[in-house]
Amino acid sequence: MPGLLGLARDSSVGSSSVTSPEWSTKRRTDASRQLAHFLQNGQASMRHFRTWAGRQRVKVLVLTHREIEQLMPVDACIGVMAQALEALARGDVYQPLRMVIHPPNAPGLMGLMPAVLSGTGRKPAYGLKVVCLFADNSARGKDMHQGSVLLFDGTTGELLALMNASAITAIRTAAVSGLATRLLARGDAGDLAIIGAGVQARTHLLAMAAVRTLRRVRVASRNIERARTLALEMQSQVACEIEPMPSAAQAMRGADLVVTATTSTEPVIDRSWVAPGAHLNIVGASLPRAREVDSATMAAAAVFVDRRESTLAESGDYLLAVAEGVIGPDHIRAELGELLTGERQGRRSPEEITLFKSLGLAVEDLASAEFLHQRAQDVGVGTWVEF
Repeated sequence: MPGLLGLARDSSVGSSSVTSPEWSTKRRTDASRQLAHFLQNGQASMRHFRTWAGRQRVKVLVLTHREIEQLMPVDACIGVMAQALEALARGDVYQPLRMVIHPPNAPGLMGLMPAVLSGTGRKPAYGLKVVCLFADNSARGKDMHQGSVLLFDGTTGELLALMNASAITAIRTAAVSGLATRLLARGDAGDLAIIGAGVQARTHLLAMAAVRTLRRVRVASRNIERARTLALEMQSQVACEIEPMPSAAQAMRGADLVVTATTSTEPVIDRSWVAPGAHLNIVGASLPRAREVDSATMAAAAVFVDRRESTLAESGDYLLAVAEGVIGPDHIRAELGELLTGERQGRRSPEEITLFKSLGLAVEDLASAEFLHQRAQDVGVGTWVEF
């Protein structure tokens, strides 16, 4: 049996590198002992040896930005996010608050976002997103979010996949906003204003088009040329005209759907610009001292969040309005997951302003990674490497 004997001689049992002579000798000895034991116990035990040997080969799936976009379009991700947030509401998710590393005077920060997804009838999964946020990347033509999402086996702890975090973040963030819009916006809403013209603006346009019939789209950016570029690049994706606008106020005039996806630390929305009955997805700010919405808008709106604990710790839109005394701790009406389980109520009237404050959760990354891992196997996309 030259193949099995060769495997027993291979110090790494499938790996291409050995860290030390001592480790090499130990692995060689372990494999030889296992092979000798199975040889002594007949053909059935040889089948067990092949199973044992195969388990020593850990293969990791690597997915690129382009492959993730191919496997998980925004409209498909909306359903994945609904399942993840419903699991969160049921208590099937363990998720600490994100850890943010922001060295003094550094141009960017790093966030660590772990989560465990379990529950009745499913295999547990562990996930970790490591993401760097560099706001100046927009001027470089790069995504602000750079990093990786790691997926681990929930039974053995083995690494299953390494995936591009920029693509997952762009898609799942927009998908959650799409879910919020589906749950909270008026059924006839279709006049969309997008404030910001970066990566998130593009994926949010797709998400809004997936859940509502768009009649009009206006895009405002501090640099109107960026808004014009977005309009040219994305026009084929929607049926109505995309109009670049010179200001947020003009973009929002009469809009019943609003997305803010900016790097601003100061409000880009004024209460006087918000139409009655509008639904707002507030996406850009994710730090306690940064916000995109003024306090008057927060006070006027029914506020919904992805997770209360994260909002109370991280959302400047919420925390600064509380500090100014215009809202209190009971102003958050519900988490999206609570709407999905029926525990809480969403919009109460056509005239009500609804606001979804998005922060982004580790369970959203984990659920995306699980979906992508299975989808990649189903369609044969991605690169598998021994690890």
